[in-house]
Amino acid sequence: EHLVESGGGLVESGGSLRLSCAASGFPLPLDYYAIGWFRQAPGKEREGISCLSSSDGRGGLGTQNYADSVKGRFTISRDIAKNMVYLEMNNLKVEDTAKYYCAADRSCTVIGGTVIPLFDYWGQGIQVTVSS
Repeated sequence: EHLVESGGGLVESGGSLRLSCAASGFPLPLDYYAIGWFRQAPGKEREGISCLSSSDGRGGLGTQNYADSVKGRFTISRDIAKNMVYLEMNNLKVEDTAKYYCAADRSCTVIGGTVIPLFDYWGQGIQVTVSS
């Protein structure tokens, strides 16, 4: 099972980026998996920013969870036919600068509004840098 992120880069504050995560080698379609996006800035712990729950193969969006720091600005989605997961990021701020990771497993773990990084499968990460 592999996850590969793309779409990162340098953007000015207030700008937008769309991160993509290509999934391959998973035995079931992507709607059987929960998908998470995390980020880690230098010197900081990995932060769970979004999770899209499994829909148990019924397609559809699943339940979306977002960290307060990105709520209203970021949107998680998946394209089952393309085996792709996306994170649309709008109104980016300097504090969004970090390395971003996608992750997959059978369920999201959200405790007190925080997406917990209890995922078995991880991408290698991609850098997002927001300049002021």
